[in-house]
Amino acid sequence: MKKPTIIVLFSGLLFGIGCGEKANNKISSTIDIGQEKVISKDAFKDKIKGAWVAQTVGVTFGLPAEFKYNSTMIQDYQKLNWDENSLEVEYRERPGTYDDIYMDLSFMKVIEEEGVDAPAQSFALSFANANYKLWFANQSARYNILNGLTPPESGHWTNNPCADDIDFQIEADFAGLMNPGMVNSAVEICDKVGHIMNYGDGYYGGVFVASLYALALVSDDVNDIEGIVNKSIKVIPSESNFSKCINDVIKWHKEDPNDWKSTWHKVNGKWSSEIGSPLGVFQPFNIDAKINAAWVVMGLLYGDGDFTRTFEIATRCGDDADCNPATAGGVLASIVGFNKIPDFWKQGLTKVENLPFMGTDYSLIDAYALSEKHALDMIVKNGGNVTNNDITIKIQQPKTIPLEVSFEGHYPKEKLYPVQTKDEISFEFEGIGFALAGPSNLRNPGGKNHVFQTEMYIDGKLVEKINLPTERNKRRFTPFWKYQLPKGKHKVLIKILNPVDFVYVQLNHVIVYDDKPFKVNL
Repeated sequence: MKKPTIIVLFSGLLFGIGCGEKANNKISSTIDIGQEKVISKDAFKDKIKGAWVAQTVGVTFGLPAEFKYNSTMIQDYQKLNWDENSLEVEYRERPGTYDDIYMDLSFMKVIEEEGVDAPAQSFALSFANANYKLWFANQSARYNILNGLTPPESGHWTNNPCADDIDFQIEADFAGLMNPGMVNSAVEICDKVGHIMNYGDGYYGGVFVASLYALALVSDDVNDIEGIVNKSIKVIPSESNFSKCINDVIKWHKEDPNDWKSTWHKVNGKWSSEIGSPLGVFQPFNIDAKINAAWVVMGLLYGDGDFTRTFEIATRCGDDADCNPATAGGVLASIVGFNKIPDFWKQGLTKVENLPFMGTDYSLIDAYALSEKHALDMIVKNGGNVTNNDITIKIQQPKTIPLEVSFEGHYPKEKLYPVQTKDEISFEFEGIGFALAGPSNLRNPGGKNHVFQTEMYIDGKLVEKINLPTERNKRRFTPFWKYQLPKGKHKVLIKILNPVDFVYVQLNHVIVYDDKPFKVNL
């Protein structure tokens, strides 16, 4: 989900390298909601390992294309590379690539130390104080938590301009993996953790992904993929834009199950508008949860159970092109297991399995063991049974969660550029709100950090005192914003109380919001 500076690598469409075989275990090939499912311990362990490996492979494979193709697909003639060194190079040279995974591991550590009933604040502090890189909704929430704002307020859209972003969607895997067939139990964890950094469609992305994993673990048939997607999206309120977007993908896939590019054009044409995250409004950059979830679903549906097709399509859809194949691959592997992942995609794995992820003490091998342990605990807690050889799971009837809408009544109106001096920032606008976007890192080239003390005045009234640390892990991702203002003309003045010579508050632009959408009459 980060914004890499490396160039796109190359790889080919190796669609012959797939998975085509069904796992040989005791799960039936269909998911019977409300019934019991029996799976051997060995088969379940293989599924858990496969899910973690496929996530790691997917994010590594897609990283070179991440946010290099915004609101456009990656053409077939552009090769995407994968070889025996891909994993090790990424692990050692760009460890921040794996925010998809090290966030999960932070939450799993809390469960290991405090139990599944640990309070939301424990999960919040686990990543707020961790020494790894974060962006967008995660970093916004980290700043909120470090400055005294507790969950769920830390993820609410009035406190987090990135509330609809993809963040929880890429780190909800752990909740699904520890609740096989038990979607409602997964949602309980999602409610506690996901609202730390997201709200509305951003929160729904995580719930949807956790549901996909939970249901995938109780299937062994790749022909169940469409059913798993259909059951998972029913957990999300049908009136939400997230649900409408994913249901469009399902519908258009049914209408044309062979041409993913046709569906891509329809999805992009209808759902590519960004209204929240201020770095994406009025430009192609799109880190919104729902459209990136659409690319995940396209990878799953058009991938037809083949790992290479799944990875390639989810990546070639563009936008957050590493997180999306990671999720799609993880779900597919949850169905078929590690042993059914083609050797082509497992090359280089043994070189990194024991390496801890950035800011954690956990490696992939640790992740396998913890997920299995937590899953067995949850199975028993929810009325299932674990013997020496088999696991009996009581599959839950999924419930639809309540409706949440971020940025309700707010519509992007225009982009402005503030007037800035060493000690003041000012601009005027007409509307009901604004978000002033800044760079992801204010640290100066010399590496000397500073905490800017600022005061924000709106229409002459002091509305907020804000500290802006330049230190990467403490920065405020979006420096200034305010929504739900009275409709009309407003003046914003930001005073920098302690300017210094070696670094300054660098800002990009202001996104202005109105209470009605602009429409072109053509």
